[in-house]
Amino acid sequence: MIQRLLLIGVFCFVGMQGAFAQKLELDPKHKLNLKEVYEVAYGKRAIALSSKAIDNIKKSHQLLMQAALLNKPVYGLTVGVGWNKDKPVFYEKNGKKILSEELLELSKKFNTMSLRAHALGIGKPMEEGVVRAAMLIRLNTLINGETGVSMEVAQAYVDFLNHMITPVVPMNGSVGEADITLASHIGLAMIGEWKVMYQGREYPSAQALKLAGLKPIEIVGKDFLSILSNNSLSNAEAVLNVLSAQKFYHQEIKRFALMLEGFNGNIAPFSEGSVETSGLKELKEVSALLRQTLTASDLYKTSAQRSLQDPLSFRTMNYALANVLMALNDARATLEIQINRSDDNPVVLLKEPKTQSPQLQAYHIEGGGAIYPTANFSNLAVVLRIETLNIALARLAENMSQQLIRISDPSFTKLSRFLNAPSNNGHGFGAIEKSFTQSNIAIKHLAQPQSFHTIVLAGNIEDVGSMGNVSIRNLSKIIEHLYEISAFELLEGTQALELRDGFVASKSSQHILSEYRKIVPFVKEDRIYTEDILKSIEFSKNLSF
Repeated sequence: MIQRLLLIGVFCFVGMQGAFAQKLELDPKHKLNLKEVYEVAYGKRAIALSSKAIDNIKKSHQLLMQAALLNKPVYGLTVGVGWNKDKPVFYEKNGKKILSEELLELSKKFNTMSLRAHALGIGKPMEEGVVRAAMLIRLNTLINGETGVSMEVAQAYVDFLNHMITPVVPMNGSVGEADITLASHIGLAMIGEWKVMYQGREYPSAQALKLAGLKPIEIVGKDFLSILSNNSLSNAEAVLNVLSAQKFYHQEIKRFALMLEGFNGNIAPFSEGSVETSGLKELKEVSALLRQTLTASDLYKTSAQRSLQDPLSFRTMNYALANVLMALNDARATLEIQINRSDDNPVVLLKEPKTQSPQLQAYHIEGGGAIYPTANFSNLAVVLRIETLNIALARLAENMSQQLIRISDPSFTKLSRFLNAPSNNGHGFGAIEKSFTQSNIAIKHLAQPQSFHTIVLAGNIEDVGSMGNVSIRNLSKIIEHLYEISAFELLEGTQALELRDGFVASKSSQHILSEYRKIVPFVKEDRIYTEDILKSIEFSKNLSF
């Protein structure tokens, strides 16, 4: 779904880094942005780690191992692996403390078993672009050195992305407090278990790795927890959905301009004078784009048939679009924070924090650094902003749907009823309202917030959740339904425009009309509209802005 909305070219699978156009180097000083996530997700760029990124990852892992040597509790290494407390954690070799080989082997076994035990996904596989975006995001959050993950895991993310090896990850199974039951499948693929997509085919992971000239890795210490206990999959889907919503927003400005011209609406509500005192910069931005889109339109000329006050669905459209823009800007900003920060628990701190608290000092590591328990896996900041965007898009859908009903009404347009051509004595567009109304109602249901729903899990410890995967996936469905409604904007808007004799439309609407008529002809008499609608949806998705 996301892939269909976003892809500009063809997503081709390649097995060599040389096939990529440009390499993206991940560095702690570089802030990964949404556009870069998209480019890597859909095979447009290879990746590399800077020397500073590698250094941070290695130092963080060494700090974790140092904590174990000091008998600090490290889950997956000294805690949880079945290690007998009467056995020494380390032995000395040439005057240097070395972790027990037996302990390390138990840790590796525990890591592998933990990945298997958390592989509990439900449903169809996620789109490969989403999984690739998630691997990039997770890798980028490792490079600040706050996870304690081994370099082998970090390199596996690099290798999987650059060789276009994509783990098969089920869509469902997360309550939004880290995608534990889903991301585990990525870790399993790294150790040569589970399934992956490679060169357009599904393979057992071990076989695909061999074909790509790679080997399965071994995981130890906190590796399994670093792989699965994060929100990279949810945030990857959020990034790609927000980009899709942003694309729709820009396209809708052009479609609304077409509708307004077909309606012969009043442009005064969108004028600089009308919005200047609003204090809302997004409203000013949207209104300016509308005015620019409508340049040279006859809407700027007086008309005896034009109303002083249009229906609110037309008159408030700049407000509906502005609220979408506000929500988009907020979601983008929050996501760009989230995809550049660690959401690990515990967090590994390379620099020892200053504190006099004995409680906090208990987490400090001799020689510098600390390992603190956190709630950084909470993704509520992202989820709430996605839900706000969902609501804003639902309000936009209402405006669009009401406009479609009004543009068929001759009392407003002074055109024929249901936009019938002079030669058409049939229904015209009299029955099409039912189709886009269903899409509109579906959007309203999908826009309902999910973040206050929860079930108490994990022995009464996990007693809240964000249900982020539900809200984020609902955004994708909302966009699909919006494109359905937009198909009717094209169908009715172009019909009205051509019925308006002598009206000179803006260059934008003239271009849309010219290109649209190549696939959907003017309705001279009643016909089957189903194929017209399907063609209109695809045309709408590909509308340039």
